[in-house]
Amino acid sequence: MTKQPPPADGVRPRFTVFPAGTRLWRCCRSEYPATDFNKTEQHVLFGGSRFDGTTEDPYPYLYAARRPTTALAEVLLRSMDFDHDTGHRLVKWAQAGQYTLAEVVTGTDLTLVSLRTEEDLAAVCQTTWLLDSDDYPQTRYWAQEVRRQAEDAQGLLWLSRRHRPREALVLFGDRCGPEPLQAEVLACHDLATDEGVRVANRLLAPLRAVIVPERGLP
Repeated sequence: MTKQPPPADGVRPRFTVFPAGTRLWRCCRSEYPATDFNKTEQHVLFGGSRFDGTTEDPYPYLYAARRPTTALAEVLLRSMDFDHDTGHRLVKWAQAGQYTLAEVVTGTDLTLVSLRTEEDLAAVCQTTWLLDSDDYPQTRYWAQEVRRQAEDAQGLLWLSRRHRPREALVLFGDRCGPEPLQAEVLACHDLATDEGVRVANRLLAPLRAVIVPERGLP
């Protein structure tokens, strides 16, 4: 565990580049376009997610994944227990129906700090604590410090906590240029629809998770 303040000048990140045309998946709120960055400035001590921008470092941010299942798991399977009777993680449709699963494409080369291996984490003076901890105010502070000490970083890349060893990422909207993602999406599945739920449940099945319609299990 590395639950400590970042060193003042100790970050030596290892980078990876996503070339323009890289396909990514998002599970995002349906009321917003899948290519939109979140501009909400989170409180430094309360609320928010792992690497959100804050009132002290107010950058727009966008979470994505390399695979559709990872995008779903990152959003829908947080703190989700397995049901005792069915042995599955049961996601209420009322929750899932707020989201859309969409495939987007990068419009430019993006340079990300890699946090995928122990060596990557050590390069920024961290361990898997940074990726597994629920102390989000502290993980946000670490992201702020990585940004400050690595000015070329346009985002972070790590292994999903909920779909290891697949990759998840966050992009820093203030560093990605005017068109980091192409305007048109390649695929779009509204989880408020029967078709969207069928797609999502097929993807989630290997994780023993299912979106349950109001009328009960399909």
